[in-house]
Amino acid sequence: QVYLVESGGGSVQAGGSLVLSCAASGNIRSVNYITWFRQAPGKEREGVAAISARGTWIGYRDTVKGRFTISADKARNTVFLQMNGLKPEDTAMYYCGAGGVNGESLRVRDYPYWGQGTQVSVSS
Repeated sequence: QVYLVESGGGSVQAGGSLVLSCAASGNIRSVNYITWFRQAPGKEREGVAAISARGTWIGYRDTVKGRFTISADKARNTVFLQMNGLKPEDTAMYYCGAGGVNGESLRVRDYPYWGQGTQVSVSS
């Protein structure tokens, strides 16, 4: 079992920045990738940014490239998502997912472990 706790969400104006944190615990040796997902009301959950356990691969959704940066602090088993240039369309509940048994992926179905989420709201 892997446990994930997200934090750092909040309300900002368009153009602002936030840093999300995902603290992992439990059987983290079984985790190949940690990925940030988001889900807006009435929409499907979508992958935003992913990082491999060794930090050798990073992937981003096209709509956040150049604005979001994913990173990891292995000593603290924590993954961060630096979000700059936020837009109203970035408003969503942001979730941390762990797993990735099928390789490099932003697909929901490849992640069996989830946190409770942290809300990000961006006003225009």
